[in-house]
This record gives sequence, C-alpha cells and structure tokens, in this order.
Amino acid sequence: MSRTVFCRKYQKDMEGLEFAPFPGPKGQDVFDHVSKQAWQEWLKHQTLLINEKRLNAFEPAARAFLEEQREKFFNNQDVEKAEGWTESQAKGNSP
Repeated sequence: MSRTVFCRKYQKDMEGLEFAPFPGPKGQDVFDHVSKQAWQEWLKHQTLLINEKRLNAFEPAARAFLEEQREKFFNNQDVEKAEGWTESQAKGNSP
C-alpha cells in the first residue's frame, strides 16, 4: 500500500517515497514532504547538473551546491539549468 504526502513542490496530496532517500533530518524532511514524482524529477535534474557542471559529488562544495539546488527545486524557486537545456529535451523531443 502506498503512502500519501502533501508534496511541497506540487502543493497537493501525492504518492510518497517508500523510505527516506538519505539519513538524517533532511532525508526525513524529504520523506515527509516530497512526492515520489517530485523526487524522480529532482534526480533527473541533479544528474543534468552533475554532468553539465562536471561536479564531483565527493567534494563538499559540490554537495553544498546540490543541496541548495535541491531545496530550491522542491520550493519552486529558480534553479540552475544545464546550459542550452530546454524542457522539450527533458520530455524526449529534439531541440
């Protein structure tokens, strides 16, 4: 049986994650307030950022940047985009 959360990004009740995506209070906050759909969208966006900006996730500065972007993403604030990337490309259409 799936669980429901009030998604911070979409501002409505949606299917929640099955478990916290990472340990600690921030992971618990994502578990409690972010939908499965929003989390999957974040993972795609995070991958674009890591690849485009050539981030090393082991570096503290890169982790801090991604954490900042994650919070902005879930709060519907402006986030960094991959240079030249468009929404139509995210949906599988040609540029």
